[in-house]
Amino acid sequence: MSADPIDGQVLLLTAAKASVPPTRLPELVDDAQTHLANRLERYRHEFERLYADEFIEAFLVEWGHWADLGAELGMSEREIAAVRRAHEEQVLRAGRRMDREGEFETAFEIREAVCIGVKSECESDPE
Repeated sequence: MSADPIDGQVLLLTAAKASVPPTRLPELVDDAQTHLANRLERYRHEFERLYADEFIEAFLVEWGHWADLGAELGMSEREIAAVRRAHEEQVLRAGRRMDREGEFETAFEIREAVCIGVKSECESDPE
């Protein structure tokens, strides 16, 4: 199982701004994560990786990526916007810690963020 890509505080912040019920946002993020985790290798090969840590890999994707992905998942426009915003806020939060927030904000003018949770080494199956 992969890690949650979006921190709880980011979900709370996003839910406060989103036009979807706050109880619905974690479910939407989980649905997207399930879909994204199955395509992690594709993202690694096709998109620019902004950063990675032991729990998350964040990528820049073409504008409209979330609209397409959300449609695949059967999300409404509001739900797509909320999930996209959660991923962007997660990247911006990391950007603040790395002193790269301005760089990430500029990138979001032409591209979108996708965060994919990855299994940490602590969670790996023992052999």
